[in-house]
Amino acid sequence: MKGIVKQFPGVRALDGVDLDVRSGEVHCLLGQNGAGKSTLIKVLAGAHQPDEGTITLGGEQVRLSSPITAIRSGISTIYQELDLVDGLSVAENIFLGHEPSRLGFVHQGQAARAARALLERLGHAEIRPNTEVGRLSPAAKQVVSMARALSHDTRLIIMDEPSAALAHDEVDNLFRIIRELTAQGVAVIYISHRLEEIRQIGDRVTVLKDGRTVAVGLPAHDTPTSEVVSLMTGRSVEHVFPPRRAEPATGEEVLRVEGLTVPGVFADVSFQVRAGEIVGLAGLVGSGRSEIIEAIYGARRSLGTVLLEGRPVRRGGTAQTVKLGMGLAPEERKAQALLLDQSVTRNISLASLGRYSRFGWLDRRREAEDARSLVERLDIRPGDPDRPVRTLSGGNQQKAVLARWLLNGRNLLLLDEPTRGVDVGARAELYAVIRRLADEGIGVVLVSSEVPEVLGLADRVLVIREGTVIHQGDARDLDEHRVIDMIMEGSAL
Repeated sequence: MKGIVKQFPGVRALDGVDLDVRSGEVHCLLGQNGAGKSTLIKVLAGAHQPDEGTITLGGEQVRLSSPITAIRSGISTIYQELDLVDGLSVAENIFLGHEPSRLGFVHQGQAARAARALLERLGHAEIRPNTEVGRLSPAAKQVVSMARALSHDTRLIIMDEPSAALAHDEVDNLFRIIRELTAQGVAVIYISHRLEEIRQIGDRVTVLKDGRTVAVGLPAHDTPTSEVVSLMTGRSVEHVFPPRRAEPATGEEVLRVEGLTVPGVFADVSFQVRAGEIVGLAGLVGSGRSEIIEAIYGARRSLGTVLLEGRPVRRGGTAQTVKLGMGLAPEERKAQALLLDQSVTRNISLASLGRYSRFGWLDRRREAEDARSLVERLDIRPGDPDRPVRTLSGGNQQKAVLARWLLNGRNLLLLDEPTRGVDVGARAELYAVIRRLADEGIGVVLVSSEVPEVLGLADRVLVIREGTVIHQGDARDLDEHRVIDMIMEGSAL
């Protein structure tokens, strides 16, 4: 791709971007949210037409006029927001648009056999071709999307955040598949916010910033992370995490959990959170971390005791927990937390509409004033509360979720993967916001798949393996390697 320009009304999303990818390599495309990565891959996938520039594929200049043209040219794309049809089966999704047919009819048996072969190739024979996709976990859906990409005669695969929903062992399997593909000469464009993955799987790196190419073809193994971060952000980010308080939190107890159990998921979880304290839950995807905070919030029926500021919380319902001052930022913010087509203002006020209601009518002026105040307080950008929330970057969408709970005043926030899909610069901003909220006296329970994030942000850490808390202690007494050893081997310190 040479000199690619793409303009939308009021914005020049791509401003002369260059990208070259070699056969059989993993080329990592990096940049903050809003840098132009998504627009660039949509140009390459045929979803957008460039206003200027050229695309050369296999030595021949091509015009990718549609997604179908791109697929027929050997380009497959796996988007971060998976474009699967929940109501169709696994096999139907894999071959959607190019179904095996005989005499004008779709050949279901052939499709099922071919789907099974692809899933076995990906190391996931347990996913059945006739299963409805809507019943699958996010990780399994990612596998189906990969199988669909491989169902075409592909010579270039674009992977947008493919590891975001995968557990540690599933990421290893993903990397195995990628290495097999590149050994066969397939080129891979790999997009990830997890910079540690770049050294593991990447060959070369291209960095975008503000719609421009700031580095092309850097060696992935030899380029320091600090240099990559500096290129992405335009500044040095040596200390991503805000300073931790010198002494443990001594505030009043906000949350006490005793013997919390969801049979078959996790058992006998007990811990406390003090005002101003951040408690991190570290463990693999599927270890029970997310389910623990869902049970605390009342979104899962559970056994045991949950006390919020000394008051017992009824299990199996969220209305009381919200009323008592608890807020949840769920892992899937777009599907579970946000009304994407509604304004930032409405998304912020969503849990507090009662305070703006007078005789059945909403006081929209007061609602807008409060939302604007929180937009400024959390530095949500762009600073326009009337914008649809879907137009915000991932980091700013997450700030909007936090703003919702701050509107009424919270004493406890439950944060599940708060930086998932958020670039390194925006992560630093979110970390600063979370630490500032803790400094203001709010208790925080943080779940993250990234051990450095838990250790860098939390005051105290619970290590969870297969539904059991195997260690609980001060974050300063741990390092990444010791936590990973505990998670993988199941032995506490």
